[in-house]
Amino acid sequence: MIRDSKAMIAGLTPLPDPATYMFCTVSTAALTPDMTSLARAMLREEEGVSLILSVEDAAELGLASAAPPMARITLGVHSALDGIGLTATVATVLADHAIPCNMVAGYHHDHVFVPLDQADAALQVLRELQLRGAP
Repeated sequence: MIRDSKAMIAGLTPLPDPATYMFCTVSTAALTPDMTSLARAMLREEEGVSLILSVEDAAELGLASAAPPMARITLGVHSALDGIGLTATVATVLADHAIPCNMVAGYHHDHVFVPLDQADAALQVLRELQLRGAP
């Protein structure tokens, strides 16, 4: 696992996911085993359970979202959970290009969710960041 911020940026390797995702929410009482098994990620919050689902799975489950459809870009670097600077650097460089992002950290990789219509631009920005190196 990589902890050094410059090494994390050098190994960024942004990988686009062809699927389209939705951020949905359900009450804890409404959460079903199907929702749990189909979710790419889920988080229990005070207001309910947030789910990240493919648009196809969300439709199959009858879930809708007011949030825009999102694309996922996986950062191929094996960053440590206690590594410093990766999330801040990625979020900042995307913000500098007016691209909103939602960062989700998994054990092995970080995942960047961006509005679907800005996915190509986000991918280009992240590739340029990797080539340029950490600020």
